[in-house]
Amino acid sequence: MSTQEIEQLRERALRELAEATSQEALADWHARYLGRRGEVTQRLRQLGSLAPEERPAVGRALNELKQRLESAYEDRERQVRESELAERIAAETVDVTLPGRRPAIGTLHPVTQMIREVTDIFAHLGFQVVEGPEVEYGYYAFDALNIPPEHPARDVWDTIFIESEHKEIVLRPHTSPMQIRVMERRQPPVRVVVPGRCYRYEAVDATHEWHFHQIEGLAVDERITMADLKGTLAEFARQLFGRERRVRFRCDFFPFVEPGVDFAIDCMFCRGEGCRVCGGSGWIEILGAGMVHPQVLRNVGYDPERYTGWAFGMGVERLVMLKYGVPDIRYFYQGDLRFLAQFDRIPL
Repeated sequence: MSTQEIEQLRERALRELAEATSQEALADWHARYLGRRGEVTQRLRQLGSLAPEERPAVGRALNELKQRLESAYEDRERQVRESELAERIAAETVDVTLPGRRPAIGTLHPVTQMIREVTDIFAHLGFQVVEGPEVEYGYYAFDALNIPPEHPARDVWDTIFIESEHKEIVLRPHTSPMQIRVMERRQPPVRVVVPGRCYRYEAVDATHEWHFHQIEGLAVDERITMADLKGTLAEFARQLFGRERRVRFRCDFFPFVEPGVDFAIDCMFCRGEGCRVCGGSGWIEILGAGMVHPQVLRNVGYDPERYTGWAFGMGVERLVMLKYGVPDIRYFYQGDLRFLAQFDRIPL
């Protein structure tokens, strides 16, 4: 190993160091020349194999080379670090004269949007919006609504009961208890709609959830008839689903109304011709309703000979699914922003 070879090594190392323009390239250069297996390190380890008279000069030259390369490496590393910092600052510079970016704004959940849309419709029809407790006494949830203790609607497989030593307490399975609470506090005329969350012990699938939302409606006054119910629900359906909608009423049974009906609209997907959504019937049921049972009126101190009324109840998630073609009720509560963003009414 001659001093000439050491000089050639120095020139080559400094030239490659000058060409390194990133921290990664500098790390590779350091390992190649100054690392444990680097060229300078290996030559220093080979000093013992040289003739005794050659060792002092070659050793001195190698140590000077190592010091020179280490100093050059530190200078070059500082230059590269400053250059990368300057580039990053330039890339991240904000032009304060540019218009600001509008931030992404959250919006109401589709179920909340539907609740507001439905209650707005009924507010324009003269109804007041009221709310009630989700944890309810069995009296309001069942007894006062003409559902005696032996009625199957009170079975544990349907209703979620809360253990209590004194009174029967449940997570309300429907919003109908507010019919009783409202009538206990007011004298006719009564016109209210009641949105709220309900709970039932059910298996979850594409059309059922153990928790869901309902909107209850109640109207009580003198000389109220089934014709008033039909006209009100027909107007509601046409405002929500389109003025071209046809409506249908069929007999049904609910313990707290007599007579009871199910209310349906013609399928907006097939226009009544029959499809998968409507099961080929051309009609889609959207709620149950009927004239308030006389016993329910007696339970709150109303005279059924003087006052009559009607009530209805509808599932909010079902309305959203029908109006927007949502195939699975579970989508509403999975927190998937891709799904929820479809109902964003605020332009971003």
